[in-house]
Amino acid sequence: MKEFIRMLGELKYMIPVLRYKWPDLESNTSLAHTFQNSTDKFGERPFVYFEDETWTYSQANKAANSFARYLSQNGVKHGDRVVLFMENRPYYTISLLALNKLGAIGVLINTSLTGDPLIHCINSSDSTKCIVGAERANPLQEVLDQINIKEKDNFLWVEDTDEYVLPEWATDLKNTIDFTDDDNLEETNLVKAKDVACYIFTSGTTGVPKAAVLPNAKLIAAATNITQAGYRINHEDCMYNCLPLYHSTGLMLGLCGAIHVGAASYIKRKFSASSFWKDAHKYNTTAFVYIGELCRYLDNQDPSEAELNNPITSMVGNGLRPDVWDSFKERFDVDRIIEIYGASEGNALFMNLFNKNKTIGMTSADVALLEYDVAEDKILKTEDGFSKKTSDHEPGLLVIEIGPNAVFNGYTDKAASEKKILRNVFKEGDAWFNTGDLIKTVDVGFAFGKEHYQFVDRVGDTFRWRSENVSTNEVGEILNGYADVNMSNVYGVEVPGCEGRAGMAAFSLEDAKNFNWTAFSEHVENNLPKYARPVFIRIIQEMDTTGTFKLKKNELREESFNLHKFNDVVYCLKPSSSTYEALDQDWLQKINSCEAGY
Repeated sequence: MKEFIRMLGELKYMIPVLRYKWPDLESNTSLAHTFQNSTDKFGERPFVYFEDETWTYSQANKAANSFARYLSQNGVKHGDRVVLFMENRPYYTISLLALNKLGAIGVLINTSLTGDPLIHCINSSDSTKCIVGAERANPLQEVLDQINIKEKDNFLWVEDTDEYVLPEWATDLKNTIDFTDDDNLEETNLVKAKDVACYIFTSGTTGVPKAAVLPNAKLIAAATNITQAGYRINHEDCMYNCLPLYHSTGLMLGLCGAIHVGAASYIKRKFSASSFWKDAHKYNTTAFVYIGELCRYLDNQDPSEAELNNPITSMVGNGLRPDVWDSFKERFDVDRIIEIYGASEGNALFMNLFNKNKTIGMTSADVALLEYDVAEDKILKTEDGFSKKTSDHEPGLLVIEIGPNAVFNGYTDKAASEKKILRNVFKEGDAWFNTGDLIKTVDVGFAFGKEHYQFVDRVGDTFRWRSENVSTNEVGEILNGYADVNMSNVYGVEVPGCEGRAGMAAFSLEDAKNFNWTAFSEHVENNLPKYARPVFIRIIQEMDTTGTFKLKKNELREESFNLHKFNDVVYCLKPSSSTYEALDQDWLQKINSCEAGY
């Protein structure tokens, strides 16, 4: 009876979300308008806390207006693309708002990128300018002659700490803007819900990073639903946001959600488990936007005085695994853990509206779980060529029907977008978004007849490590670019005590004894971001392929780095090292006992 009464109480929050319709694409439903509305209501309230800075909504709005006017006067127009390459800090949010006020598109670059991936993301976006934080100027300078943006006026450098000096190839933005010209812009009235707000790069399932297209309508729809049914916060709350703002979780579930209700955000450059609870108390952060990996880190910390009576009452995010859920919720006394499921390029959002444990909740979209052969990496079909649905509580490939209230915006690359669409799934002419994930239904007790789901695993050529999607094909291409590596087979392996899967590669060597591991390690470090670097390398005798020459991964994935299961030599990257070294039994024992520090 108590559970039934509690569920009735949840209905007042659930019904508006289930009835929510996609914004009118011709309306002024945009990030810029939402921010200006919150400024009108809560102008003198805090917008962002960061290190020793506090910005009110009014201060940030004026700065964004001045910046937008500068961009407009220097040729940035509605629909133009502008690279944003900067760590989490106030000027990241101001830059993003300034671009949205003009209807320009923010090309949000992962700050871990260097070398070829960085070149690809910038050049594929066809951007006219680049806003670069001083802290990321060095990796940009290393590829300057290979990117399409030219001329000093097109590189807008934003100062950071005193350790950084303005490079000769860039313009000092803050010393160039007229900050007295800070009224709202007429151009903002032309910004619509249908307009693209930003590109967020995702590895997808294959190949190089692809730019997922996020229109204003998607940002605002997510922010509305998340704040109404997820956090349940208002303008008096403060959100703890230590996730990168170039990713959809930190941006949509975090910053955009806070803006929607006029709440404050405490943002950090990077997550710190040791200072987390002290920060939470200092800024009275009642809400927390998370990824599961952060929760595991916090739960693994020794108990401290700072964690007691902490202010966090609700949290929204993704990737909190069942083995951590109960421990985290009970230890830190969090009332609401609202796990969500979605993708930057996806067309639906799952949300744990009823605050049930260990579930990604439900969705209003039409979805199906398809029978999937993981070993063969393919969808199972009936005799007439259509897909088959799984039985109750059996894992299946999640697909989401594409329609008016489940719009698939896809990528800037139309061919890549088409690869994510499954057609003629259950009948001729239907179209479904292929998530590439295995999901199952779960029994969560009384939930008004709504099906609830739980994430199981990713399929195909992508795995997740350090909260980033890693494309095995992309990593393989980089490894194959080293002279002595002919063909590498890349896959993800589980590491005890860690979220997601660590990268592992297997390849053969003609002369293993004389292989230069130092030079190879430098190649990996220079060409792959940290999260994408294989943690383990297995030297095998011969590459095993299918009849169609596809690399076989299943047996390698199952054997992982377990030296007891094979005679091959394995090399590894230790957390404190940048050079691969042989994996021995002592280090293997540390890994298996969760003492290695991965």
